[in-house]
Amino acid sequence: MALVACFEMASGLIRPVPSYWVLACFRRWWPTLISQWSNLDLSSLMDAAERIRRSFAKQGLMTTLGATLGDIAPGSVEISLIPNPAITQQHGFVHAGAVSAIADTAAGYAAMSLVREGVGILTTEFKINLVAPAAGDRIIARARVVKPGRTLALVQANIFAESKGNEKLIALLTATMMAIEGRDGILD
Repeated sequence: MALVACFEMASGLIRPVPSYWVLACFRRWWPTLISQWSNLDLSSLMDAAERIRRSFAKQGLMTTLGATLGDIAPGSVEISLIPNPAITQQHGFVHAGAVSAIADTAAGYAAMSLVREGVGILTTEFKINLVAPAAGDRIIARARVVKPGRTLALVQANIFAESKGNEKLIALLTATMMAIEGRDGILD
C-alpha cells in the first residue's frame, strides 16, 4: 500500500496515511470548497493571497502587535508574532487578547482565501480555549476553514507557542465568518 508523506489528523498528530485516503478526501471536499463558496477559478485563488497581503497591511492592530503573515493557501492562513513586553500580561505571558487577535485574524483570512474579489469577511462569533500559557520565542496561529458555505464559514485555528524549534498547543479557536457583499466600507 502506497503511503504519502504525512497528513494532519484531527488529534493534531502527524501520521502517514494511505494515498487513497488523500484522494478520497480531495475528491470529496475540493468540489465542495469550490462550488459552495463562490465558483472560484485557479487565477482567483492565486489572487486571493495578494488580496490577503494587501488587507493585512492595512490592519493597525496587527502592526501594533508586531504580527506577520505566514503561509497562505486556499482555506488556510498562518499569522505569527514575536512576544515582547508590550503585549504581555502581569505574569509575563503573551496576553490572551493578543493571542485571540492573531487567531481571529488568521481565521478571517482563511475564509477570505475562498471568496472572490470584492467580498468582505466579518467575524460573527468565536470561542477560544486557552490550554497553556502563551510563552515562547514565537506565537503562531494556523487557521483552516472546516466548513465553507455560501454566507457562513466555520473556521478553526490552532495556536502554538514555539520554543527552540518545538511547538506546543496553547489555544484553540472556533469561529463563524460571514461573507458580506455590496455593503459600503466592507471589502477585502
